[in-house]
Amino acid sequence: MPGKPIDLLKTIWRALDRARRTVWRATTRAARATSVYLKRPGARFATQVAVTVALLGALTLLAAYVVPKAGTALPTSEPSTASSQAPVALPPGAEAIPGAPGVKPSQPGTFPGSQQPTTDTGASASLANWAQTMGTKTGIPARAVQAYGYAEVRVSAQLPGCHLSWTTLAGIGVVESNHGRALTPAGKTQTPIIGPPLDGTAGNKAIPDTDKGALDGDTKWDRAVGPMQFIPTTWNTWKQDADGDGQADPQDLDDVALAAGLYLCAGGRDLATGRGWYDAVLSYNHLDAYVVKVYGYADDYGRKSAA
Repeated sequence: MPGKPIDLLKTIWRALDRARRTVWRATTRAARATSVYLKRPGARFATQVAVTVALLGALTLLAAYVVPKAGTALPTSEPSTASSQAPVALPPGAEAIPGAPGVKPSQPGTFPGSQQPTTDTGASASLANWAQTMGTKTGIPARAVQAYGYAEVRVSAQLPGCHLSWTTLAGIGVVESNHGRALTPAGKTQTPIIGPPLDGTAGNKAIPDTDKGALDGDTKWDRAVGPMQFIPTTWNTWKQDADGDGQADPQDLDDVALAAGLYLCAGGRDLATGRGWYDAVLSYNHLDAYVVKVYGYADDYGRKSAA
Protein backbone atom coordinates (compact mmCIF):
# COMPACT_ATOMS: atom_id res chain seq x y z
CA MET A 1 0.00 0.00 0.00
CA PRO A 2 2.68 2.58 0.87
CA GLY A 3 4.22 2.19 -2.65
CA LYS A 4 1.04 2.92 -4.60
CA PRO A 5 0.98 6.76 -4.13
CA ILE A 6 4.63 6.96 -5.23
CA ASP A 7 3.92 4.92 -8.34
CA LEU A 8 0.96 7.19 -9.13
CA LEU A 9 3.12 10.30 -8.82
CA LYS A 10 5.74 8.76 -11.09
CA THR A 11 3.08 7.98 -13.71
CA ILE A 12 1.75 11.56 -13.57
CA TRP A 13 5.27 12.97 -13.84
CA ARG A 14 6.09 10.86 -16.91
CA ALA A 15 2.83 11.97 -18.58
CA LEU A 16 3.58 15.63 -17.90
CA ASP A 17 7.11 15.24 -19.19
CA ARG A 18 5.88 13.65 -22.42
CA ALA A 19 3.37 16.48 -22.88
CA ARG A 20 6.11 19.06 -22.28
CA ARG A 21 8.37 17.47 -24.90
CA THR A 22 5.50 17.25 -27.39
CA VAL A 23 4.67 20.96 -26.95
CA TRP A 24 8.34 21.89 -27.27
CA ARG A 25 8.74 19.94 -30.52
CA ALA A 26 5.54 21.48 -31.96
CA THR A 27 6.65 24.99 -31.00
CA THR A 28 10.07 24.47 -32.53
CA ARG A 29 8.58 23.20 -35.81
CA ALA A 30 6.16 26.15 -35.95
CA ALA A 31 8.96 28.63 -35.38
CA ARG A 32 11.04 27.08 -38.14
CA ALA A 33 8.08 27.07 -40.53
CA THR A 34 7.32 30.72 -39.75
CA SER A 35 10.94 31.67 -40.35
CA VAL A 36 10.93 29.96 -43.74
CA TYR A 37 7.57 31.56 -44.65
CA LEU A 38 8.65 35.08 -43.76
CA LYS A 39 11.65 34.79 -46.05
CA ARG A 40 9.29 34.70 -49.03
CA PRO A 41 8.60 38.13 -50.63
CA GLY A 42 4.84 37.56 -50.70
CA ALA A 43 4.82 36.64 -47.03
CA ARG A 44 6.70 39.78 -46.04
CA PHE A 45 4.18 41.89 -47.95
CA ALA A 46 1.24 40.15 -46.28
CA THR A 47 2.79 40.71 -42.87
CA GLN A 48 3.29 44.42 -43.60
CA VAL A 49 -0.36 44.72 -44.67
CA ALA A 50 -1.53 43.02 -41.48
CA VAL A 51 0.59 45.31 -39.30
CA THR A 52 -0.68 48.39 -41.20
CA VAL A 53 -4.31 47.36 -40.75
CA ALA A 54 -3.73 46.83 -37.03
CA LEU A 55 -2.14 50.28 -36.67
CA LEU A 56 -4.99 51.97 -38.56
CA GLY A 57 -7.47 50.30 -36.25
CA ALA A 58 -5.57 51.55 -33.22
CA LEU A 59 -5.48 55.09 -34.62
CA THR A 60 -9.24 55.01 -35.22
CA LEU A 61 -9.82 54.07 -31.58
CA LEU A 62 -7.54 56.89 -30.45
CA ALA A 63 -9.25 59.51 -32.62
CA ALA A 64 -12.01 59.97 -30.05
CA TYR A 65 -9.40 61.21 -27.60
CA VAL A 66 -7.88 63.67 -30.09
CA VAL A 67 -11.02 65.55 -31.13
CA PRO A 68 -12.26 68.17 -28.65
CA LYS A 69 -15.55 67.58 -26.93
CA ALA A 70 -18.29 68.77 -29.25
CA GLY A 71 -20.52 70.04 -26.47
CA THR A 72 -24.28 70.09 -26.07
CA ALA A 73 -26.20 69.62 -29.31
CA LEU A 74 -27.99 72.58 -30.83
CA PRO A 75 -31.77 72.76 -30.49
CA THR A 76 -33.82 72.01 -33.61
CA SER A 77 -37.49 72.21 -34.45
CA GLU A 78 -37.93 68.79 -32.80
CA PRO A 79 -36.51 67.49 -29.51
CA SER A 80 -32.97 66.16 -29.87
CA THR A 81 -32.02 62.86 -28.28
CA ALA A 82 -28.50 64.22 -27.83
CA SER A 83 -29.55 67.15 -25.67
CA SER A 84 -31.65 67.70 -22.59
CA GLN A 85 -32.42 71.23 -23.77
CA ALA A 86 -35.99 71.83 -24.92
CA PRO A 87 -36.42 73.25 -28.45
CA VAL A 88 -36.22 77.02 -28.50
CA ALA A 89 -39.12 79.16 -29.66
CA LEU A 90 -38.86 79.97 -33.36
CA PRO A 91 -39.67 83.37 -34.87
CA PRO A 92 -43.34 83.86 -35.80
CA GLY A 93 -44.23 81.81 -38.86
CA ALA A 94 -40.93 79.99 -39.01
CA GLU A 95 -41.22 76.27 -39.67
CA ALA A 96 -37.67 75.37 -38.66
CA ILE A 97 -34.26 76.80 -38.05
CA PRO A 98 -32.78 77.25 -41.52
CA GLY A 99 -30.35 74.51 -42.34
CA ALA A 100 -31.49 72.23 -39.54
CA PRO A 101 -31.17 68.49 -40.27
CA GLY A 102 -33.82 67.39 -42.74
CA VAL A 103 -34.57 70.95 -43.86
CA LYS A 104 -33.50 72.16 -47.29
CA PRO A 105 -30.93 74.97 -46.78
CA SER A 106 -32.40 78.38 -47.48
CA GLN A 107 -30.74 81.48 -48.81
CA PRO A 108 -28.37 83.12 -46.30
CA GLY A 109 -30.25 84.89 -43.55
CA THR A 110 -33.79 83.74 -44.39
CA PHE A 111 -36.25 81.64 -42.45
CA PRO A 112 -38.49 79.30 -44.46
CA GLY A 113 -42.06 80.58 -44.41
CA SER A 114 -41.28 83.67 -42.36
CA GLN A 115 -40.46 87.31 -42.81
CA GLN A 116 -36.85 88.39 -43.05
CA PRO A 117 -35.39 88.72 -39.52
CA THR A 118 -34.51 92.26 -38.55
CA THR A 119 -30.87 93.30 -38.34
CA ASP A 120 -31.35 93.92 -34.61
CA THR A 121 -31.91 90.24 -33.87
CA GLY A 122 -30.04 88.61 -36.77
CA ALA A 123 -30.81 85.32 -38.46
CA SER A 124 -29.65 83.35 -35.43
CA ALA A 125 -32.25 84.90 -33.08
CA SER A 126 -34.09 81.59 -32.64
CA LEU A 127 -31.03 80.25 -30.80
CA ALA A 128 -31.03 83.05 -28.22
CA ASN A 129 -32.42 80.99 -25.32
CA TRP A 130 -30.04 78.11 -26.00
CA ALA A 131 -27.13 80.54 -26.36
CA GLN A 132 -27.93 82.16 -23.05
CA THR A 133 -27.80 78.78 -21.32
CA MET A 134 -24.55 77.78 -23.02
CA GLY A 135 -23.03 81.19 -22.33
CA THR A 136 -23.73 80.81 -18.63
CA LYS A 137 -22.12 77.38 -18.60
CA THR A 138 -19.03 78.28 -20.62
CA GLY A 139 -18.40 81.92 -19.78
CA ILE A 140 -18.70 82.93 -23.46
CA PRO A 141 -20.87 86.01 -24.19
CA ALA A 142 -24.32 84.73 -25.17
CA ARG A 143 -24.36 86.77 -28.38
CA ALA A 144 -21.11 85.10 -29.47
CA VAL A 145 -22.47 81.63 -28.68
CA GLN A 146 -25.51 82.50 -30.76
CA ALA A 147 -23.31 83.27 -33.77
CA TYR A 148 -21.21 80.11 -33.36
CA GLY A 149 -24.30 77.96 -32.92
CA TYR A 150 -26.02 79.34 -35.98
CA ALA A 151 -22.87 78.77 -38.03
CA GLU A 152 -22.88 75.11 -36.95
CA VAL A 153 -26.52 74.72 -37.99
CA ARG A 154 -25.91 76.22 -41.42
CA VAL A 155 -22.67 74.33 -42.10
CA SER A 156 -24.17 71.06 -40.88
CA ALA A 157 -26.94 71.38 -43.44
CA GLN A 158 -24.64 72.34 -46.30
CA LEU A 159 -21.75 70.00 -45.43
CA PRO A 160 -23.11 67.27 -43.13
CA GLY A 161 -19.98 65.16 -43.53
CA CYS A 162 -17.81 67.85 -41.95
CA HIS A 163 -19.28 67.50 -38.42
CA LEU A 164 -18.34 71.05 -37.44
CA SER A 165 -19.02 71.86 -33.79
CA TRP A 166 -19.74 75.35 -32.46
CA THR A 167 -17.16 74.74 -29.74
CA THR A 168 -14.39 74.61 -32.36
CA LEU A 169 -15.49 78.01 -33.68
CA ALA A 170 -15.57 79.28 -30.09
CA GLY A 171 -12.04 77.99 -29.53
CA ILE A 172 -10.82 79.96 -32.54
CA GLY A 173 -12.91 83.00 -31.60
CA VAL A 174 -11.47 83.31 -28.11
CA VAL A 175 -7.88 82.96 -29.35
CA GLU A 176 -8.32 85.45 -32.19
CA SER A 177 -10.25 88.23 -30.44
CA ASN A 178 -11.78 87.04 -27.16
CA HIS A 179 -15.09 86.53 -29.01
CA GLY A 180 -15.11 89.99 -30.56
CA ARG A 181 -14.42 91.66 -27.19
CA ALA A 182 -17.68 93.63 -27.24
CA LEU A 183 -20.61 93.01 -29.57
CA THR A 184 -23.74 94.96 -30.40
CA PRO A 185 -27.11 93.15 -30.18
CA ALA A 186 -26.79 92.60 -33.96
CA GLY A 187 -23.50 90.74 -33.44
CA LYS A 188 -21.17 93.44 -34.76
CA THR A 189 -18.01 94.57 -32.97
CA GLN A 190 -18.52 97.88 -31.20
CA THR A 191 -15.04 98.92 -32.31
CA PRO A 192 -13.50 97.50 -35.51
CA ILE A 193 -10.85 94.87 -34.81
CA ILE A 194 -7.79 95.37 -37.01
CA GLY A 195 -4.62 93.32 -36.62
CA PRO A 196 -1.02 94.56 -36.95
CA PRO A 197 0.45 95.15 -40.42
CA LEU A 198 1.60 91.94 -42.10
CA ASP A 199 4.96 93.44 -42.99
CA GLY A 200 7.18 90.44 -42.23
CA THR A 201 8.05 91.52 -38.67
CA ALA A 202 7.12 89.93 -35.33
CA GLY A 203 6.90 86.50 -36.92
CA ASN A 204 4.24 87.58 -39.43
CA LYS A 205 4.28 86.95 -43.17
CA ALA A 206 4.90 89.90 -45.44
CA ILE A 207 1.66 90.47 -47.38
CA PRO A 208 1.51 93.70 -49.37
CA ASP A 209 -1.87 95.42 -49.56
CA THR A 210 -4.46 93.57 -51.65
CA ASP A 211 -7.67 95.52 -50.95
CA LYS A 212 -6.46 99.15 -51.26
CA GLY A 213 -7.22 99.55 -47.58
CA ALA A 214 -10.95 98.91 -48.03
CA LEU A 215 -11.20 96.46 -45.12
CA ASP A 216 -8.19 97.24 -42.98
CA GLY A 217 -7.51 100.92 -43.67
CA ASP A 218 -3.92 100.13 -44.69
CA THR A 219 -2.87 100.78 -48.30
CA LYS A 220 0.67 99.45 -47.81
CA TRP A 221 0.22 96.13 -46.01
CA ASP A 222 -2.66 93.74 -45.43
CA ARG A 223 -3.96 93.28 -41.89
CA ALA A 224 -6.22 90.61 -40.41
CA VAL A 225 -9.68 92.00 -39.73
CA GLY A 226 -12.66 91.25 -37.52
CA PRO A 227 -13.34 88.91 -34.60
CA MET A 228 -12.17 85.83 -36.52
CA GLN A 229 -9.16 87.70 -38.00
CA PHE A 230 -9.58 87.09 -41.72
CA ILE A 231 -6.89 88.37 -44.10
CA PRO A 232 -8.62 90.52 -46.77
CA THR A 233 -7.94 88.08 -49.63
CA THR A 234 -9.28 85.15 -47.60
CA TRP A 235 -12.35 87.10 -46.54
CA ASN A 236 -13.14 88.08 -50.12
CA THR A 237 -13.04 84.38 -51.02
CA TRP A 238 -15.15 83.05 -48.14
CA LYS A 239 -17.29 86.03 -47.09
CA GLN A 240 -20.89 85.35 -46.05
CA ASP A 241 -23.98 87.39 -45.19
CA ALA A 242 -25.23 85.09 -42.42
CA ASP A 243 -27.71 87.49 -40.83
CA GLY A 244 -29.34 88.69 -44.04
CA ASP A 245 -28.66 92.39 -43.53
CA GLY A 246 -27.49 92.72 -47.13
CA GLN A 247 -23.81 93.01 -46.26
CA ALA A 248 -20.99 90.50 -45.75
CA ASP A 249 -19.19 92.29 -42.94
CA PRO A 250 -15.87 90.98 -41.49
CA GLN A 251 -16.69 92.89 -38.28
CA ASP A 252 -19.98 90.97 -37.87
CA LEU A 253 -19.55 87.77 -35.84
CA ASP A 254 -22.59 86.14 -37.49
CA ASP A 255 -20.98 86.57 -40.90
CA VAL A 256 -17.43 85.62 -39.96
CA ALA A 257 -18.42 82.60 -37.86
CA LEU A 258 -20.25 81.10 -40.85
CA ALA A 259 -17.36 81.96 -43.18
CA ALA A 260 -14.88 80.38 -40.76
CA GLY A 261 -16.99 77.23 -40.52
CA LEU A 262 -17.08 76.81 -44.29
CA TYR A 263 -13.35 77.50 -44.49
CA LEU A 264 -12.57 74.82 -41.87
CA CYS A 265 -14.65 72.27 -43.77
CA ALA A 266 -13.00 72.97 -47.13
CA GLY A 267 -11.64 70.04 -49.09
CA GLY A 268 -14.08 67.52 -47.63
CA ARG A 269 -12.54 67.52 -44.15
CA ASP A 270 -14.28 65.51 -41.41
CA LEU A 271 -13.76 67.34 -38.13
CA ALA A 272 -15.05 64.35 -36.17
CA THR A 273 -11.67 62.70 -36.80
CA GLY A 274 -8.42 63.68 -35.13
CA ARG A 275 -6.61 64.16 -38.45
CA GLY A 276 -9.44 66.14 -40.00
CA TRP A 277 -9.82 68.45 -36.99
CA TYR A 278 -6.09 69.06 -36.72
CA ASP A 279 -5.69 69.83 -40.42
CA ALA A 280 -8.67 72.19 -40.37
CA VAL A 281 -7.41 74.32 -37.47
CA LEU A 282 -3.84 74.20 -38.80
CA SER A 283 -5.12 75.63 -42.10
CA TYR A 284 -6.50 78.58 -40.14
CA ASN A 285 -3.11 79.36 -38.62
CA HIS A 286 -0.17 77.19 -39.58
CA LEU A 287 1.35 76.83 -36.12
CA ASP A 288 1.22 73.72 -33.94
CA ALA A 289 1.10 75.91 -30.83
CA TYR A 290 -2.02 77.60 -32.23
CA VAL A 291 -3.75 74.25 -32.79
CA VAL A 292 -2.91 73.17 -29.23
CA LYS A 293 -4.29 76.43 -27.83
CA VAL A 294 -7.55 76.21 -29.80
CA TYR A 295 -7.90 72.56 -28.78
CA GLY A 296 -7.61 73.47 -25.10
CA TYR A 297 -10.37 76.06 -25.29
CA ALA A 298 -12.66 73.99 -27.54
CA ASP A 299 -12.34 70.94 -25.30
CA ASP A 300 -13.01 73.02 -22.18
CA TYR A 301 -16.10 74.60 -23.74
CA GLY A 302 -17.38 71.21 -24.82
CA ARG A 303 -17.03 69.73 -21.35
CA LYS A 304 -18.63 72.72 -19.64
CA SER A 305 -21.54 72.92 -22.08
CA ALA A 306 -22.34 69.24 -21.61
CA ALA A 307 -22.16 69.39 -17.82
